[in-house]
Amino acid sequence: MGILEDKGRARVFYRYLSTIYDRINPFIWNERMREEALSWLDIEAGDRVLDVGCGTGFGTEGILQYTDDVHGLDQSVHQMERAFEKFGKHDQVNFYRGDAERLPFADDTFDAVWSSGSIEYWPHPVAGLQEMRRVAKPGSTVLVVGPDYPDSRIARRVADAIMLFYDAEEADRMFQQAGYAEFEHHIQQAKPGSPKAITTVATVPE
Repeated sequence: MGILEDKGRARVFYRYLSTIYDRINPFIWNERMREEALSWLDIEAGDRVLDVGCGTGFGTEGILQYTDDVHGLDQSVHQMERAFEKFGKHDQVNFYRGDAERLPFADDTFDAVWSSGSIEYWPHPVAGLQEMRRVAKPGSTVLVVGPDYPDSRIARRVADAIMLFYDAEEADRMFQQAGYAEFEHHIQQAKPGSPKAITTVATVPE
């Protein structure tokens, strides 16, 4: 388990990263990649959508282009404060401070669930994926963006020491253990040579 797959360490990490997050994020996860991922989520107007690990609201901002019933959850108060500056505390988005592995929502609450740049910090990613399945309506879509495993052996050792990185085979294992039967993976990249994202689009079992 990487050093940032600890909730306490992750909160401290984001206390400092939150001040520059929106400036460095586009080099790894940009608007083009976000829009491509949102096209796979297939949100309709009026859908109730949850953004798990919403952070400063980059993914949330994209979701708002499709529906005005958006809910964002994050464990870092510092990241959420940046999101409040963009959307207000109670204006465009319903925000909650909470844990991805223990979502504070009833079963079958959301028409779609999105999570980008969060799973890599979860100590128990399968538990988080199970929670996303639980709160999503049967037949709806869950989309998760995480960091794809680096190609080189040295880079993999460094990555594993920091946080969760995974490839399609590991994603298959996690999503199957979490109770999903139908899913597909997409590899996204800001530009050649930049870190790759693995984006999984899963259907919640009926």
